[in-house]
Amino acid sequence: MSHRVLVVEEEEKLARFMELELKYEGYDVSVARDGLKGLTQAQEFPPDLIIVDAALPGLSGAELCRRLRQTGSRIPVILITAKDDVEERVMGLDAGADDYIVKPFNSDEFFARIRVQLRRTHTASDEVLQFADLRFNRSTREIQRGDRLIDLTAKEFELLDYLLSHARQVLTREQILERVWGYDFMGDSNIIEVYIRYLRLKLEAAGEPRLIQTVRGVGYVLRD
Repeated sequence: MSHRVLVVEEEEKLARFMELELKYEGYDVSVARDGLKGLTQAQEFPPDLIIVDAALPGLSGAELCRRLRQTGSRIPVILITAKDDVEERVMGLDAGADDYIVKPFNSDEFFARIRVQLRRTHTASDEVLQFADLRFNRSTREIQRGDRLIDLTAKEFELLDYLLSHARQVLTREQILERVWGYDFMGDSNIIEVYIRYLRLKLEAAGEPRLIQTVRGVGYVLRD
């Protein structure tokens, strides 16, 4: 699946330019025209990368980043800043932004900075994930609950990976279906419930506390 990029930009021409360029390069792009909408989209449908204008009116790019980091989000953020506004860049980086690019920018540099951030995310994703007494190793595909090894099918592994990557975040059925099964999935509409049940049976086989919680009417969340 292609990387999902959220562009938060008030200026219509620049927002459209970035959207078209990113789509041409194969990215899945969504656009928000102000900071509050961008923050809402980032929390409800977490992308792989956020590109945000630092000088948005109302909720600025720096404040958007600060609020994201306060929730524990590690989504990489690239700030778009004015060429001569050093203070704006410093505020954004102090708020938790990962990088910045100045306007007007070169397309090659723009995509190079995006690739750097996505590579860092991918490298980090090879590490062992830990939640409560659950250990999950992407590289070796070994899953442990305490001292007990758990054997998962490929799709169970992918689903648990997504839940662990967004621990304590409520994920909607639509988000899970999109990221684990893909946009074009036309199978059983209850497939998520079926696989959540499979995972629970395996994760709780020795009487361990439940980690995958149901949020009625919304979806699921991994929390203890």
